[in-house]
Amino acid sequence: MTDLATQPHAGKASGDDAVEGEQGVDSEATATADSAPSSAMDEKDAVTQSDVVTEDVVAPAAGSEDSAAGEADSAEAQETDAVAEAQDADGEAPEADGEVLEPDVPEAQETDAETDLPEAADETEAPEADAETAPAGPEAETDVSDEVEPTTDAEPEDDSTIELASAREAEVATDTAADTAVHSGADLETVAVATAVLAPPAVTPSPATTPTETAADGSVYAWAPEEPKAKKKHTALWISAAAGVAVVGLVVSSLVLIAPGTAVAGVPVGWLTPGAAAEAIEQRLAETTVVLTGTGEDAELTGAELGATVDAQALADAAFAAHPMWNPTAWFATTDAEIELEASAASDALRDAAPQLYTDPVDATLAFDPATASYVATPAVEGVGIDVATVQAAIQAAFEAGQTRVEVDPVTAAIPAEISTETADATVAQLNGMLDTAGFYVGDERTVPIDRAVAASWLSIAPEGDEFAITADPAAIQPVVDTLAPAVDRAPENAVVITDTGGKVLQTMAAGQSGRQLGDTAGIAAAFADQLASGDAVYKLPVDEVPVSTTTLARNIVVDLSEQRTYIYENGQVVNSFLISSGTAATPTHTGSFRINSHVRVQDMGALCYNPNAVNSYCTEDVPWVMYFNGDQGFHGTYWHSNFGNRMSHGCVNLPLGTAEFLYSWAPNGTEVRVQS
Repeated sequence: MTDLATQPHAGKASGDDAVEGEQGVDSEATATADSAPSSAMDEKDAVTQSDVVTEDVVAPAAGSEDSAAGEADSAEAQETDAVAEAQDADGEAPEADGEVLEPDVPEAQETDAETDLPEAADETEAPEADAETAPAGPEAETDVSDEVEPTTDAEPEDDSTIELASAREAEVATDTAADTAVHSGADLETVAVATAVLAPPAVTPSPATTPTETAADGSVYAWAPEEPKAKKKHTALWISAAAGVAVVGLVVSSLVLIAPGTAVAGVPVGWLTPGAAAEAIEQRLAETTVVLTGTGEDAELTGAELGATVDAQALADAAFAAHPMWNPTAWFATTDAEIELEASAASDALRDAAPQLYTDPVDATLAFDPATASYVATPAVEGVGIDVATVQAAIQAAFEAGQTRVEVDPVTAAIPAEISTETADATVAQLNGMLDTAGFYVGDERTVPIDRAVAASWLSIAPEGDEFAITADPAAIQPVVDTLAPAVDRAPENAVVITDTGGKVLQTMAAGQSGRQLGDTAGIAAAFADQLASGDAVYKLPVDEVPVSTTTLARNIVVDLSEQRTYIYENGQVVNSFLISSGTAATPTHTGSFRINSHVRVQDMGALCYNPNAVNSYCTEDVPWVMYFNGDQGFHGTYWHSNFGNRMSHGCVNLPLGTAEFLYSWAPNGTEVRVQS
């Protein structure tokens, strides 16, 4: 409940006084009850005598026209409402007597009155003053930078003063509620105190700018302009903002930093980003020093000089992934790291630092042996030096233990030759294989072989790194290239086949062979040299092929019984004829068309040869060049007579021995034979 007390200005409080204090409202309620007012005046006195606690309130001096004018518009509206309310409460409007009431704007305070009123900020009309119940509220304790003793309460002079105070009480409560909430920041009701001014201002303010009220005794009361609001101190706000920024920074950093206490192979990486952690790991490894004691004569080498490497970025990324700063459960963790030494770089560095511990190895070699026309190899010889694995293990242990210096007693180990015996043996096998196959080829045929010693003279073998390099000289190859044409070129060989009169092939006399002609030889020497350097000694020559042709011989035989002559035909032409002796009338040669079905070089003829008991039979032994064409009738040679041109046989066609041999070779199986009378 908001309470407004008015009092005469004379001798009570000046416009510059600030009202501030703390009093118990309950005690005032008791004092009011003791006084037991029996009239409206008594009740208003009780209201007027209520103590009010305000915070940092300073009333402007009487006659301050500047402050009053600044509130002209709002004060005039407030005065109208207040007068109306006062008339409702007392039945008459107060008269202005020149006195000015100045409203005060303290912080809101809660009250313990019997009837609680809504907070001032929510009021639209000022409530009427409760004459029967004394306003009471909790004791409010307000911290201010400059304390001012509370003003002395004064009783109003008459009833009009009290009525005016009641009207102003509601008006001020409404006007100051919102401002009080802003200034105080606490849920306290604001109690405004009006101070009386004894004399009117030097310049009478216009009613349009300064609201006034006239009391019964002629005193004029005017509302003092509101005191300017004190600027808020934002120290807490700035402190909160700075704290917020710090918290945000901490949160953000926790998302990109590795957890405290994290170490990678003894290198602390906590509170670092993965990038910075990778740099720290690499730097620690590069600075780790190995001291070769004993025969090493205390030579010192750093990890950088030994070529020590570690995948620092991967290790840092893994450490951040497994141990981020934002996860306290992952703090204080250690991971290992595998150190690698590049063997060649480490060996060179160790050799430079302690040359007395090294014996150089000897590479394997090879050469061509003219006596065997083959390549032979000489084995490699190992050297001696510091065992790189021992040094690597020492630097690994030191790195993981967080040490930057470690002593190592050198351990010697065999140093293999750069070109090993195995490499030399493999190269020798390759070279000898090349000599076995070296030559110029047409298809799969090695048309022009190359002597092994000649081929070896084309080649040069030299060490290159850990192996041998093979090169060939095109100029040495060119003289052989110049002799290739006569060796490669050839004429085609035609095929010959024997067919019947219908074109069916009965025998192939010659398969035939296509011819060939060497193509352009320009660039062959250089191309073969490149091929030899790659280990291939088989050079395929470019040749032009001359196609083969086929000769067809269509052959057939005609036996003329009436002429006792045999005719042989080739491609429809008679190429030869022979006198024969065919079968007698008792054993005639049968006419018809037949084909030769078998060739027998020599055999015995006649049943008696196979059956001594045969009757009316004969036996002729060793009959040569037999070709059967109709059962047991055929052509054969005859050595037992020379009466050719006459019928003499048992059914076969007798031929002179030479003629029989020729016909045996000329007419293959399937040759057509026509016997005509």
